[in-house]
Amino acid sequence: MNYLAHLHLGGNAAPQLLGSLYGDFVKGPLVGRWPAQIEAAIRLHRRIDAFTDSHPLQARARARFPEQRRRTAGMLLDLFFDHCLARDWSAYAAQPLEHFTDRVYQVLAAEPELPGRLALMAPRMAAQDWLGSYREFAVLEQVIAGMQRRLSKPQLLDGSLAELERLYEPLSEDFRAFYPELMAFAEAELVGSRQAGSA
Repeated sequence: MNYLAHLHLGGNAAPQLLGSLYGDFVKGPLVGRWPAQIEAAIRLHRRIDAFTDSHPLQARARARFPEQRRRTAGMLLDLFFDHCLARDWSAYAAQPLEHFTDRVYQVLAAEPELPGRLALMAPRMAAQDWLGSYREFAVLEQVIAGMQRRLSKPQLLDGSLAELERLYEPLSEDFRAFYPELMAFAEAELVGSRQAGSA
């Protein structure tokens, strides 16, 4: 899953929103480097990724891509599924997308010590409304170009937007089948974490 989905799934409290994003920027063991709520959200982020990567519906979606695209299919699915979530937001959340993303940007702006690359990205993320802009399919072209700049072999993503366009309907069906299962998983994890914390 990509940024928007992790933020949607990880809980509404400010530390949970921060940890949901930190999961993409903080690697290795968590040993009290961050407050407990943030570290719990980072751990949930990692469990969501593991659940997603091993799920049969994800395997089915990855298999829709041609053989030569399989190495990057997971990255492209994460991105495309964020597009689906933003596009269909009202089916999965009561709060309007604009209100949700504004709150995320406020939480990021109020945090003085964001980790690593996130500290550089957060102001641009807010100014350009990265999270809300995912609802427009055309925006994925810019996002893919940014991904290519970070890859040692950027040519692996050449032509991937056209691939996503060709697979738009079947991948949208995959998202609609998978995301409710992922929401149920994340909610069960949050409930279990709350119960463990109150025990």
